[in-house]
Order: sequence, then structure tokens, then C-alpha cells
Amino acid sequence: MANDLFNSFMTGPDENGRFGMFGGRFVSETLMPLILDLEAEYENAKTDQSFWDEMDFLWKHYVGRPSPLYFAERLTERLGGAKIYMKRDELNHTGAHKINNVLGQIILARRMGKTRIIAETGAGQHGVATATVCAKFGLKCIVYMGAHDVERQKPNVFRMKLLGAEVIPVTSGRGTLKDAMNDALRDWVTNVRDTFYCIGTVAGPHPYPAMVRDFQAIIGKEAKEQMMEAEGRLPDTIIAAIGGGSNAMGLFYPFLDDKDVGIIGVEAGGKGVNEKMEHCASLTGGRPGVLHGNRTYLLQDDDGQILEGFSISAGLDYPGIGPEHSWLHDIGRAEYVAITDVEALEAFKLCCETEGIIPALEPSHALAHVAKIAPDLPKDHIICMNMCGRGDKDIFTVAKALGWEMGEGD
Repeated sequence: MANDLFNSFMTGPDENGRFGMFGGRFVSETLMPLILDLEAEYENAKTDQSFWDEMDFLWKHYVGRPSPLYFAERLTERLGGAKIYMKRDELNHTGAHKINNVLGQIILARRMGKTRIIAETGAGQHGVATATVCAKFGLKCIVYMGAHDVERQKPNVFRMKLLGAEVIPVTSGRGTLKDAMNDALRDWVTNVRDTFYCIGTVAGPHPYPAMVRDFQAIIGKEAKEQMMEAEGRLPDTIIAAIGGGSNAMGLFYPFLDDKDVGIIGVEAGGKGVNEKMEHCASLTGGRPGVLHGNRTYLLQDDDGQILEGFSISAGLDYPGIGPEHSWLHDIGRAEYVAITDVEALEAFKLCCETEGIIPALEPSHALAHVAKIAPDLPKDHIICMNMCGRGDKDIFTVAKALGWEMGEGD
């Protein structure tokens, strides 16, 4: 089933791992042999039916795919205008899209004889997914997580520990996703023999951006088939939130050649996109540079030093973006906008009240943009947004932001 993802929609990267001027491989000499081994293993896996048979079996029986495509009837009525569908990837095992990619990478790791898996995580969902799959296959799991994120994502930290993972708080920088990724890369350089680095987003050195995208493309492939079944045609607009951008590329990629489908990525606008950089909107407020092994848009100062972004959402709190998103932005195939914390919180409440779905703060950003544009669109306009994570992990953060006290009995 999944092999056909590679027979069309091939828009990059090139043989050097580049999407236009973005992407590439900017890593130490120590890591180059590992990167090249991974690339070769993945190239073999793409044409190995036994690899995809295992993926398809686990996607169906372990993850619970296909995830539903849900018509949000009451939300559509409340907003007026466009018809709104949600791709319900928050219903996956572990509660987000992350496990789609983790399964693929850890199957590759096992094929390569790696017994120690390391990962970075921000909101904790990638860490939980990695810990989950490691537990299933009996692999050692170490998760690097910014100390600030450890504090604001306590439920997911506890879940990772229950699953047998070692969670290492990272205190450097601001203690968020960027800093966790820095320490994970340092670990990988130090433990090259038995360690596999499971990157959670469409960033990092080639082949990670393309490989993670390819594993996540199951989202968009299913959405196309489900939309044809529900409406007899493709959506007019697809929308997803973006930190590094894996859930978004997963939805976007199978639609890239469908020129009548508008594509919108939603970045974290934090306290507002301004010169104070109290946001994580790299495409809106950043410029190209190199971070974590690839060239992409980054929040940086005039000297090229990476700036600390800000977002209420731990999963979007990253000062860069996947290189393919940077390329899609520059060629104009996708539109990228920013949503503030305040707007995301309002969308969070709106989704709870109208659909009985508690969203994560990450897709709440995408939903906030849906709420902005839907009222002014005709009723036959179809929007499909990716509900990429559920909000269990964020209830304490949201309660604090809204001034609600949560104690025993609440």
C-alpha cells in the first residue's frame, strides 16, 4: 500500500538532500558514516515490500489507522461559510501523529542492528511515541527534553517514564525543543556504535526531512481517499500547524501536485510577530541559516546567532522550520501565517464547546486560522485541517493561561 507514496508527488529533495537552497547535510565527520548508512538503509526499505507490509500491519493493528476524517458540523454552523473537516490523527495510539514516523524509524533501527534509541521532544508526544515503540520492541530509550518543557508537560513526562524511557532534562538555553535537539545530537556523536537517533520532525540532516515526511504522508494519502469518499472531490484548502512541520508535511505532501488545493501552514505567533521575537514564526520573522544539520529559515540575529523563540505550545516552540516548508514558502506553493497564543486558546475553547473534542495546543493554532477564514468563504468551500494531537497533555497549561485554578476535586 505505502509504496505508491513514492511513485508520484516527487518534488524533492535532490541527490544532495536539497529542496532548492534548503536542506542538505551540515554535520560533523563523525556522523557522516551513520547518516550515509541510514540513507542507504532507507533507500533499500522504500522498495522492500516486507518493510511496508510490517509498517502497514502496525499502522492498522497497533496505531489504529486509518484515522477518521470527521465533518465538524457544529463548528461549521457556528462559524458559517466553509465546510470544515478534521483529519483525526489525535485518535492514533499515543494521541498524536508522531507514532506514524517513529514506527518507520525504529523498524529501520532494528534492521541496522541498533539497540539504543535516542530522541528529542518538546510537547512530549514524540518522546511518548518513541518510548512506546521501544517498549514494544524491547529497545533502550533515552529522551532529551528541555527543562522548561519537562515542567509544562508533566503528564507526558510521566507517560515516558512508565514506558521505561529515561527522560533527561536539558537546562541549556531556554530549556526547550532546540536545546533538547542539541543535546541529542551530542549524544549521537558520542555513542555512534549502538545508537540510532529518532528525529521527530521534518528537520535535521538529509535524509531525515524526506524520510520523516514520507512516513507521515500516510496522513494526506488517507485524507485524499476519505475526502473523495465523503464529498466526491478534493478539499479546496488544507491547513495544519507547524513547529518543525512533520504533521503539516504529512498532510501537504500528497496534495502538492493538486494545484487547485490551497495549502496553508500555521506557525506559532506567540505574543505577536514583532521585533522582540516573542514568537516562533520562522517564515514570517526569520531568514535562512543553518541549524541542526540543515539550511532553513531560522529566528536569528544579525550575527547569525539563534534566537530563543516563544510559544505557549511546547510542540511549536522551535526557532526554525523543516527545509521543505522553507522551499514551499519561497516557490509560493504554500501560504504560511502566524497565530498568537491568545487566538490559539480561543480556538481550543471553541473546539471543546462545539465538537466535544479537546485539541492539543498545536492544532489549536491551525483551528484558529480556520476560524479566521471560514466565515468569509462560500458554503461549498471545503477545508480540511489536521487535528494532529489531543489536548490531555495541555490542560494544565491552558488552565493556567485562562486563570482557572485546578486542584483536587476540580
